[in-house]
Amino acid sequence: MGNEYHSLHIFFFPFLAHGHIIPTVDMAKLFAEKGVKATIITTLLNEPFISKSIEKSIISGHNIHIQTINFPCIEAGLPNGCENIDSVSVPSHEFFSTFLKATNLLQEPLEELLHEQQPDCIVADMFFPWTTDSAAKFGIPRLVFHGISYFSLCATECMRLYEPFKNVSPDSEPIVIPNLPGDIKITRLQTPPIEDSKEFEGMVRLMQDIKESELKSFGVVVNSFYDLENDYADYYINVLGRKSWHIGPLCLYNRDMEEKVNRGKTAFDHDMCLKWLDMKKSNSVVYICFGSIANFPNSQLQEIAIGLEASGQNFIWVVRKSKEDEEEWLPEGFEKRMEGKGLIIRGWAPQVLILEHEAIGAFVTHCGWNSVLEGVTAGVPMVTWPVAAEQFYNEKLVNEVLQIGVPVGVKKWVGFVGDSVERDAIEKVVKRIMEGEGTKEMRNKVKVLSELAKRAMKKEGSSYSNLNDLIGELGLIRN
Repeated sequence: MGNEYHSLHIFFFPFLAHGHIIPTVDMAKLFAEKGVKATIITTLLNEPFISKSIEKSIISGHNIHIQTINFPCIEAGLPNGCENIDSVSVPSHEFFSTFLKATNLLQEPLEELLHEQQPDCIVADMFFPWTTDSAAKFGIPRLVFHGISYFSLCATECMRLYEPFKNVSPDSEPIVIPNLPGDIKITRLQTPPIEDSKEFEGMVRLMQDIKESELKSFGVVVNSFYDLENDYADYYINVLGRKSWHIGPLCLYNRDMEEKVNRGKTAFDHDMCLKWLDMKKSNSVVYICFGSIANFPNSQLQEIAIGLEASGQNFIWVVRKSKEDEEEWLPEGFEKRMEGKGLIIRGWAPQVLILEHEAIGAFVTHCGWNSVLEGVTAGVPMVTWPVAAEQFYNEKLVNEVLQIGVPVGVKKWVGFVGDSVERDAIEKVVKRIMEGEGTKEMRNKVKVLSELAKRAMKKEGSSYSNLNDLIGELGLIRN
């Protein structure tokens, strides 16, 4: 990249949830490595773990900074200190709606920063649709970051444009997503129930605002790579007519153990975790994690525990419980019986480090896009257990298009609390992914994708070239 673009200054403005902050911070570090001045906009309580994430980048001499703005908790009717979706142990649709309204109050302080610092561009999360207008006030481009796959972007738009459920009566009847390559089928139950529900009226309006702001924006940056979903990247750009750049997998920007440990919140004792894995054979451990927002009732956690024990497999299981929580969600004597066989991590786990360990043979995941990409880049086949958002679309991509996973059998989109799956189904699918028919083929396919992911980020790779093209375009606009 020529020096004429090194004075570019870009704001990065992630939504206040760890699943959005982590890839945005990775993106800011990637741009800073190219010589761009990167400023991450966040709030006071989110600043400390972002600081830790960019420590290495700063030491390396990259021009990366954090700028904090105040979050209006009290004004929006939220508890003081509630500056991140993950700060609530069990989020609800009502809480999420209130939180989104609070983020609208960030427009004025953001515009003050735009006036003071006069950046050349702002990369803002999809949940901040108003940033397109804010950027326009200062004559700069706004790039949208959805944080999801090309496949999901295309599927969502096809569903919006053609409304296939209007003529379908049973909610459980699969229909083909119109015009989407691949003849992908989905049921009404597996998509957000927002059309006819008063509970979701606010979300319907928000999604309309997001779509309008995207169409008015300069374009979309996508955390993906071309070889993973080339048909859908082409469809998004050439058929749907969206201007976009794929620049991922962003998780691959973190190249050493320190950077991988420092992504997100304070992690579990990673040394102990890795030593435990070192004692296991290659491909012998199942890793189970449902992200930072999805919740399960104690009854479902018991089903997972009993299913895991019955499967006979080694496992690492991440749960959103603290040591202070009563252990009624575990079968009596479970941890004692599982000593040496299973490891429970309460809270935040160093997921990338765990997935990359050769002992990991499979990943039970909620199909959040960050997790799917981390599984792909680590070369690990998946058991898919979608909960909310676009996760059922990601399940289709993993299982039907890429053929690197198997479904646990979830039937219904449920929002924040996971759908019910019985112990027998859990036992069966864990055994299947670890030692069943087709496991070797899945493992080989995902290992190939892992190598293609790494190649995409290297010099002359598709994501490397796309990033250079994007920075070049932004430089021309500035000049």
